[in-house]
Amino acid sequence: MGLEMLPEELVLMLREQWPCREAQIRQLSAVFSPHLPSPPTTVVHGAHSTAKSGLVKSYLERSELRHVIVSCRECVTGRHLLERTVAAVSGSLSDDGAKTIANERCENLSTLTAQLQRLLRGIDKYILVFDGIDRQREPPPTLLPALARLGENVPGLTTVLIVNHSGPRFLHASGVPHVHFPPYSRNQSIHILSREALDIFTGEFPPELDYDDDTHAEDKAWLWPRFCAAVFDSLGQSCARDYASFRSVCHKLWPTFVSPIRKGDFGTRDFSRLLVAQRKLFQEESVLLDSILSPSAAVATTKRSRAYNLPYYAKYILIAAYLCSSNPARLDQLYFSQTSERKRRKKGGGTARSGGGKPSQQRKLPRHLLAPSAFPLDRLLAVLHAILPHDVRTSIDVYAQIATLASLRLLVRAGGFGGGDPLEAGGKWKVGPAVSWDFVKGLAGSVDFALSDYLAE
Repeated sequence: MGLEMLPEELVLMLREQWPCREAQIRQLSAVFSPHLPSPPTTVVHGAHSTAKSGLVKSYLERSELRHVIVSCRECVTGRHLLERTVAAVSGSLSDDGAKTIANERCENLSTLTAQLQRLLRGIDKYILVFDGIDRQREPPPTLLPALARLGENVPGLTTVLIVNHSGPRFLHASGVPHVHFPPYSRNQSIHILSREALDIFTGEFPPELDYDDDTHAEDKAWLWPRFCAAVFDSLGQSCARDYASFRSVCHKLWPTFVSPIRKGDFGTRDFSRLLVAQRKLFQEESVLLDSILSPSAAVATTKRSRAYNLPYYAKYILIAAYLCSSNPARLDQLYFSQTSERKRRKKGGGTARSGGGKPSQQRKLPRHLLAPSAFPLDRLLAVLHAILPHDVRTSIDVYAQIATLASLRLLVRAGGFGGGDPLEAGGKWKVGPAVSWDFVKGLAGSVDFALSDYLAE
């Protein structure tokens, strides 16, 4: 079972378009074989930028299976997702003479099932893909389990759920096939990126060089993979969180890296000397942060951020530790929960006084002027996952980062260890004396984090 189910030409096209994903192509061919029945639900999961959505889309398009892909990130509410699903399925079948449901509401999952039964009546196989369903805004509590059972109630329907992380029981069902897309390894990332070698020279070649297009193609095919390997070993392994970030960093650094070659100071094969001369490019992490400022306009920002020369995740750990030391634990759900709506106090103290009593003589100090409070390690990890703009890369050891910050006295122990491992969940921590309000504010500015929005008044 596997690649034999697909025509050889289609297999070669998918392999060429999506390298290092042969196992996933084999699994998709087994699940969506046009000659065999497909399971009612399939989960495709993996980290960010692992070709999940792209490969599933390419497979369905090239295999000519009837399908529709619903982008859940573009849906504002759960009802918007349901109505858009019905409209997408109806639009994909309109050319085949199927009945079109126009301007009909879809308020709940029962209505969605009934409309899909009418639309897909008489169709042997239809693939309904929900891309990024775990990122759906305001999802109903029974959304995922109900979508996983659509194929059981609608004949001929196969539901595909594309998610980043699949919990062990997030569908409340067993026996659902899973297709896993693991993160690309070092060799795989370099191999994929090496297929798109960038030009060394832009425009016409220097007149003093006896150069032609064939020689240029050979030189850039020789230099580009070595440059990508150097970028991955210095920045990509610990800071570029996925293939997309790694590719972006390589494209940003390449023009500056080959500028001495364009000036004639080095040859196209002098990689070792060029690497030593341009070693500063691989020592700064400012290239990992996207910015709309030009390099000349960002010089002041770069100089100001040198005082906060910490790894990317270490900065967020310190920010999370500062918030835990400053905010009361009872307000964590208000500031960090993704399901509750944050409520702001009015500057006047909330509601106005009904009577003419005297104003309160008690004056409260800002929390960043008070001494830091101790917090448990599990609270720090919960706040860290809440404020990160993405999922933690699987190769990042958060506990090792915490231990390093503790050795620098940026995080200090606050008792409660009982002689055991200080990284156990019951241990107490607090930020060190050097982690002041100005220091954390500078860290938050270096990663574009709105610190004041998460700090209790």
